[in-house]
Amino acid sequence: MKSLSGNQLRSAHRIYLVLAALFICSLVVSNLIFQKFFFWNPFGLFRFEISVGLLPYPITFLITDLVSEIYGRRKANDLVLAGIFASIFSLGIIYVANIVPAIPESPIDNALFSTVFGATALAVLSSMMAYLLAQFVDIQIYHFWKRVTKGKMLWLRNNFSTVFSQFVDTLCVLLLLCSNGIISWDKFWILLGSGFLFKVLVALVDTPLLYLGVYIFRKKYDLAIGEEIKID
Repeated sequence: MKSLSGNQLRSAHRIYLVLAALFICSLVVSNLIFQKFFFWNPFGLFRFEISVGLLPYPITFLITDLVSEIYGRRKANDLVLAGIFASIFSLGIIYVANIVPAIPESPIDNALFSTVFGATALAVLSSMMAYLLAQFVDIQIYHFWKRVTKGKMLWLRNNFSTVFSQFVDTLCVLLLLCSNGIISWDKFWILLGSGFLFKVLVALVDTPLLYLGVYIFRKKYDLAIGEEIKID
């Protein structure tokens, strides 16, 4: 763990706050937009049927891996807990917005608002439970492989941790949503396969981005391989 001082310490704090803001924004937005589903058929090879909520979601795993690598496990766990708090807070705001009556001149009436956000409370709760488990699994696996490889083979811990945790997340969310009647069971296997495969492909794509981020941090703060920044 490398201790910083002066401008370097302030810079590391600011970057952590920016990463935290992107992480929390991606998490909250994914919980708000999840009810829209679309299909994607790249090059006619496979038809993905996935929620638009998955689009910002992989960003959270990329950020936690980057924070785990540079700032350490504790700061990554802090990030996850902050994201859970933000989700609960946004859930409270949505609940209040849903129960207050719309005026006749409102462009969005009560029925339409409830259609879009009515299932959000249960869905966000389900998503948070699965997400909390998946993120902590991701962080634990990441640091396990970091110890085993002694800080080397970044691609291995990035993909192993992300792929496994994304499967846990996808499986748990779909089980909870199907059990509560938000999604029909006949869509379970299609959405599980599409969601997981999509996340695996994203995990492979974000590996160069993680390498780039780690390279920038190591160069900026003169970090050795496997060395972390202490910002407390």
